[in-house]
Amino acid sequence: MTTISLEPFTHKAKSCVAIKFPYSFETKEYIKQFEGVYWTKTYRTFYLFYDEVRLKNFKKHLKQGGLQVLEDEPKNTSQIQKGKQYKLPPLTPDKTKIYRHFLDFLKGKRFSKSTIATYSNFVLDFLRFTEDKPAEKLNENDVRLYIQWAVGKLNYSISTHRQMVSGLRHFAYFYPACVINAEKIHMPKKDKKLPVVLSIQEVLNLISSTKNLKHRVAIAMLYGSGLRIGELINLELSNFDFPRKQLHIKNGKGRKARYTTIAEAIFPLLKNYHQTYKPKKYFLENPKGGKYSAESIRAFLKRNAQNAGITKVVTPHVLRHSYATHLLEQGIDIRYIQELLGHSRPETTMIYTHVSRKDLQEINSPLDLAIKNLSLRDNSNKKVMIS
Repeated sequence: MTTISLEPFTHKAKSCVAIKFPYSFETKEYIKQFEGVYWTKTYRTFYLFYDEVRLKNFKKHLKQGGLQVLEDEPKNTSQIQKGKQYKLPPLTPDKTKIYRHFLDFLKGKRFSKSTIATYSNFVLDFLRFTEDKPAEKLNENDVRLYIQWAVGKLNYSISTHRQMVSGLRHFAYFYPACVINAEKIHMPKKDKKLPVVLSIQEVLNLISSTKNLKHRVAIAMLYGSGLRIGELINLELSNFDFPRKQLHIKNGKGRKARYTTIAEAIFPLLKNYHQTYKPKKYFLENPKGGKYSAESIRAFLKRNAQNAGITKVVTPHVLRHSYATHLLEQGIDIRYIQELLGHSRPETTMIYTHVSRKDLQEINSPLDLAIKNLSLRDNSNKKVMIS
């Protein structure tokens, strides 16, 4: 019988439980079936974010699979930042019950697994932060103190802060017995960052520098169809409509279905890939069958971008940004781009108007105009140099 060792450690400013075992493909795949299991490249181990409910369910999952559990689980949870460790007490029995029902509430709203994990982790820490205070007496002041502590001590980014507020607002709606007014929890404004975009030449260099056939076809699809990484992983062979050069995305972000394009230029590449790897169900499959992992895609994309001499940070979403920006520069109407990307709101797509170079290239700097006018006044064909 395979023995699974559960060991506490701190990762991503959270108390986690490392899952260690003698390598076996079957054991690895069974462990990954449990919702909330992640892989960390830093520590090279599978792990869970620690909480009593999740850990109890995970141990039950292991035993159902005929696996023996050897554990050294943490007695409390901790947050760590810049060498300082902050202890949070375990949940009280009443709060444990409320937290378990909150997880069911999130699942009932059909949120994605990642959203459930994110919201529940913030609410778990909030319930721990308030210690023995009964849940029905929690108010906005408790929320304010927790947010101040989390943002100040753990140095959360704006995006993480916004996720935390969303999680706490959902908890207030879920548990009306408390006196938290969800609308009074301040939501910070988003950072207005422009997306990183590769030039068309950089994209071509990236694809041509990728020697592995499976990796090359994955990169070509991410850019050529503007896919999110989750959409690529979940892509099935039945989603391809080659006569119409269309790709049917059945379960995109927000469970929104859409059609997008397949680049005709990669048809030979797709045929070669299919004949070589012979996938059974999913477009990208791991060697033993089943879905390819997002971590593997990010890793080989980063490696091949470096091989192509690209100095920008290249992620799957950078290829999606590049696809949208290049469409806009070709003169494609932004409403069609919105539909191809699967954006619910046109405002989301409008960000690409800020990075499109088509119109910017037609604008002359006032310095260029000033030097040009000076040259004309001097009746000289000689260019005025400022270097």
